[in-house]
Amino acid sequence: MQTIFSGIQPSGTITLGNYIGALTQFVELQNEYNCYFCIVDQHAITVPQDRMVLRQNIRSLAALYLAVGINPDKVTLFIQSEVPSHAQAGWMLQCVAYIGELERMTQFKDKSSGKDAVVAGLLTYPPLMAGDILLYGTNLVPVGEDQKQHLELTRDIAERFNKKYNDIFTVPEVRIPTVGARIMSLQDPTKKMSKSDPNPKAFISVLDDPKQIEKKIKSAVTDSEGIVKFDKDNRPGISNLISIYSILAKKTISEIEALYEGKGYGDFKADLAKVVVNEFEPIQNRYRELMESTYLDEVLDKGAEKANAVASKMVKKMENAMGLGRKRR
Repeated sequence: MQTIFSGIQPSGTITLGNYIGALTQFVELQNEYNCYFCIVDQHAITVPQDRMVLRQNIRSLAALYLAVGINPDKVTLFIQSEVPSHAQAGWMLQCVAYIGELERMTQFKDKSSGKDAVVAGLLTYPPLMAGDILLYGTNLVPVGEDQKQHLELTRDIAERFNKKYNDIFTVPEVRIPTVGARIMSLQDPTKKMSKSDPNPKAFISVLDDPKQIEKKIKSAVTDSEGIVKFDKDNRPGISNLISIYSILAKKTISEIEALYEGKGYGDFKADLAKVVVNEFEPIQNRYRELMESTYLDEVLDKGAEKANAVASKMVKKMENAMGLGRKRR
């Protein structure tokens, strides 16, 4: 069975875009692959964090993984900082990566642009990410287009390590979802929906209440035509909303267009809000139960134990390959 690794940062609540593009895919993947799902809290501290908020976000994200249908008996769900091998591997891979290739990363350029001081971790984020992936003999990494550059660097680092030291790493392939890969902002449908968007109207959180969801969809940018017709290039706003409706309601785009023929955006948006609310209601109920339970901690403890057992063996192989530590007699 092939292995999949995926990590999500605990930096704010999961959006509708994350839910469609990642979490729903994970629920399907857990039945076909050996899955490691990691809450990458060490990546989160490359930008300033309030420690209490970060800890709440870590727990919240873990609860959401389970609430959407991730089965801890089928996957390994764990927190990155609770598996020391990640930081150890990240350091060794920093010593394999080149500064020039790290400086070329688009995300580093975007996040460091215009800042007087930039923490070193923002630059060395990719080797840590490479360590996350390579520790588990990962075959496939499901990511969005925005992380494809980092995955290409991970492949380069793995191949470089294998050639220079010892052939111990599986070189992973990128798996970009074909459905829901790019759910767009509700306020600027030319860019991807993001939980870091400064405009809260631009994204729907999985934990938004029904009134918030209704207001955000009602205020979503469309156009002046008032016709529910999919045209991604010329009418990105309404096309984005139709895509969301299509995925969640499991209707084809043609069926939705036929359903709203002769109707305006008001009817369409009201119905879309109901579709989203109905999708999230059972998830939110389960989430609240998990946040109050000891079961969540039991799952994370078990996940950390399983991940540690696998990752520590790979770290030892890396250390042996690089000549670190004493040779045991």
